[in-house]
Amino acid sequence: MVDLNLRQVSYLLAVLEEGHFGRAADRLYISAPALTQQVKKLEDRLGAELIDRSRHPLRATETGRRFVAEAREAVAAAERAIAAVRRTTGRLRIGFMTAAIDPHARTLLHRLRERNPELLVELVELSWSETTSAVRAGLVDATLMRPPVADRTHLRFDELCTEGRVAALPATHRLAGRASISVSDLDGDIHVTDDAAEPGWVKWWACDPRPSGREVVYGPSAHTMAEVLEVVALGEAISITGEQVPLSHRHPHVVFVPIDDVEPAHLCLCTRSADSTPAVESARAVVGELRAEIAGTGNGVAVSR
Repeated sequence: MVDLNLRQVSYLLAVLEEGHFGRAADRLYISAPALTQQVKKLEDRLGAELIDRSRHPLRATETGRRFVAEAREAVAAAERAIAAVRRTTGRLRIGFMTAAIDPHARTLLHRLRERNPELLVELVELSWSETTSAVRAGLVDATLMRPPVADRTHLRFDELCTEGRVAALPATHRLAGRASISVSDLDGDIHVTDDAAEPGWVKWWACDPRPSGREVVYGPSAHTMAEVLEVVALGEAISITGEQVPLSHRHPHVVFVPIDDVEPAHLCLCTRSADSTPAVESARAVVGELRAEIAGTGNGVAVSR
């Protein structure tokens, strides 16, 4: 049985309605490369081309037309089902990257459920490129994500905690046995990139520009932490990530080494600034409480809007 991702189906419908990936991406508040990737994943999952890319405006293939006829009703039925649930209970849709679900984030989710037993908390996995666009588009109510973010318009960021950064290195790397390193030690190493993410976000995580002035060279593109670890394990590139990531992501051929001299990362709850629904306000309140508790242990944090 094929596991159908209705979010990807809704993306396909938007592309066909607009006849253009770029216009559909603008409508959905996501990047065109990310939209293209999601539609391609749907086609790969189904084993068939659904869009005739040789035509402009874009049109469905014959197979695509048959699929869309049924898919529209599936999406509509899902929306009706969700609306029925929302009439009887509160719901909070939280988008997340697997790399952002660290112990602090898990505590947030557990406490939110304990405090609001009637609240339906729905987790939606997102790629790095969707962590703010999905909030703006209303696909989720909030995301757990790590800035930086180029465009903060209409968004609010409640910081949960800060953390140091670590280098993800192949187990055979020259620095793999070190207790810690300087970012300059990584000069000359090829760094993983993400062709669907904001360039500024990619450069910040790669510590680009480097203090030494050495140019950072980018290699393979990866969109999830699992993909990053595979690229690193193969020795094709290195990556820099948050120090909490190794607690939830392991690979037998990858080691994580702390970097001493770089700005820390920040784990935040991202929501729409104007959203004052009880579910979102409750999530913000829990973040504030946890932030104060973490600050009491010596890890100071703050709220940014």
